[in-house]
Amino acid sequence: MGLLSDPNRRKALTNLLTRLNTPICVVCYLAAIVWFMGLAFEPFTLRTYMSENAMGSTMVEERFSAGERALAAAKEFDAHKRKADGMPVEWLVKAMQARGLEVFTQSFSRKLPFPDENKERYMVRGTNVYGILRAPRAPRTEALVISAPCTPGSTNNQAVGILLGLAQYFRNQVYWAKDIIFLVNEHDLIGMQAWLEGYHHTNITGMEYSPLQGRAGSIQAALSLELSSDVITSLDLVLEGLNGQLPNLDLANLFYAFCQKLSVLCTIQGKLQRNDWDSAEGYTHAAQTMMLMVLKQASGRSWGDHGLFLRYHIEAASIRGINSFRHYKMDATTIGRLLEGMVRKLNNLLERLHQSYFFYLLPSLSRFVSIGYYMPAFGLLAVILLLRALDLWVHLGAPALSEADGVSEAEQPSSPGVLSVLTPVVISHLTGVALYLLPVYLQEIAVEHFPVSETEAVVLTALAIYTAGLALPHNTQRLLSGEGTEQGWKVLKLTSLLYLAVLLGCTALINFSLGFILAVTLVPITASITPHMLKSVSALAMMLLSPAFTIFYCVFIYQELMEAPVSLSEGFTIFLSVISQGILDHALYGSLVYPLLALFVYPCWLMFWNILFWK
Repeated sequence: MGLLSDPNRRKALTNLLTRLNTPICVVCYLAAIVWFMGLAFEPFTLRTYMSENAMGSTMVEERFSAGERALAAAKEFDAHKRKADGMPVEWLVKAMQARGLEVFTQSFSRKLPFPDENKERYMVRGTNVYGILRAPRAPRTEALVISAPCTPGSTNNQAVGILLGLAQYFRNQVYWAKDIIFLVNEHDLIGMQAWLEGYHHTNITGMEYSPLQGRAGSIQAALSLELSSDVITSLDLVLEGLNGQLPNLDLANLFYAFCQKLSVLCTIQGKLQRNDWDSAEGYTHAAQTMMLMVLKQASGRSWGDHGLFLRYHIEAASIRGINSFRHYKMDATTIGRLLEGMVRKLNNLLERLHQSYFFYLLPSLSRFVSIGYYMPAFGLLAVILLLRALDLWVHLGAPALSEADGVSEAEQPSSPGVLSVLTPVVISHLTGVALYLLPVYLQEIAVEHFPVSETEAVVLTALAIYTAGLALPHNTQRLLSGEGTEQGWKVLKLTSLLYLAVLLGCTALINFSLGFILAVTLVPITASITPHMLKSVSALAMMLLSPAFTIFYCVFIYQELMEAPVSLSEGFTIFLSVISQGILDHALYGSLVYPLLALFVYPCWLMFWNILFWK
């Protein structure tokens, strides 16, 4: 504290930081990248372990053996689904009642703000069917959920069959301390959203649904089963939920423990774990797995039905069966036993999962990176913004030297007009409001005047408003009427740097992956931009590091990491689809990524764009 309280020492420290400002910023940026990439190296990570005593203190013997009956039920479900051309509600109700469950249905409907061309739907109507197995040894105040989405075609029929097989098996057991809900939801996430809103008596997305007639206790945990094929070679664990939320790490540890016990091939991000961590190939594999998790989390979308449970503080995960054409093959009995073991362990819980981590990254299922390890990488990037702001603050307060009759005199810097600083801030945010509101509202006008569909109209309108924002400096200068000064752009940049630092910091606390990706691209150009730089080169650099191009780069990186590279035209098509899906996710499920980028990140970037063209 003496260093900061002593004026002479404080002045010396400030002079040191301003004199070495640029080298320190460069070192911080390189250190942040190296730190983050080093997180995938196994000696720098922690081995996963079970923190919840209630799930680790007892052994469970799995006895589920009705795999063949589950497959027979799946074939019967498939036949009735084809006959009904959708969810066979009546057959499911009778099938669950025959297995001793209390069965209820829920109808729902949702009109999308514009057609979802990926799944070819606009007005969605459907029915959820769920059965409740009441706990015989408890006051029925808590519950667990096992769900299987009813998808078009022949996919996921096996999951519904296993769900019905487990329901019949669980009905004959007496050790349940929690109610168990078996849910078959239609229209994937939309159906799950309707059921969760009905269960918790909320309506935050404008969904129309019938009230639930049957209810169990407070849901403690949920598992969603998705099987892409009748032949399953490995099980993939999906954790990323809405707005980057993750379930408690103990849920992932539980899945991995039972996979090890039953000798089941398990993956994370579709990648098997490697043991040669000390080789270049082993490190690259772990880094790719971790980067895939970062990109998925940064998207803010729910990558499975489980992602919507996390909003209600319910620990949930999706288990996906994958046919990767390996020689290994698992049967329905093995999958049923794995789910049985996980549900029995969750049945032992005395309280909600809370003892393990909620913020983590997974380079593999057996290793994890905690928040205390990955947050310094973001902190090094945030320090750059604060150091540049400190440098500007010192220069703004320093008196300017002028010569009169050969004698140097110190002049106090003139304070910039409020209008010169406030105007670009207001116009930037008004442009962000237009980017947030107008694409959906103007889709009908765009369809009438241009040969495009509603979805294309929304995406192209968003891109048009985004591009029109580049004219902001010219409009601002007209409003300023020549009031722009040297002090003015420094005050504007100081304000913008602090604004960006707070914005990225708050984003990283909620969704580290999104905050880190934005910081990697925005910090270098925003920290170095001034009106005295070469306009053409600087403008090109700013556009290439803008939020839209960041999304564009992430599309190609994701495809490369998934080992499915695409051409430039294919990547641009996926980029447009990502934009439309982001707007839809915000309207349907409450994803915050699109409003964050439109209302805050893009206006902040426009403020720096205005600084570049300051006159």
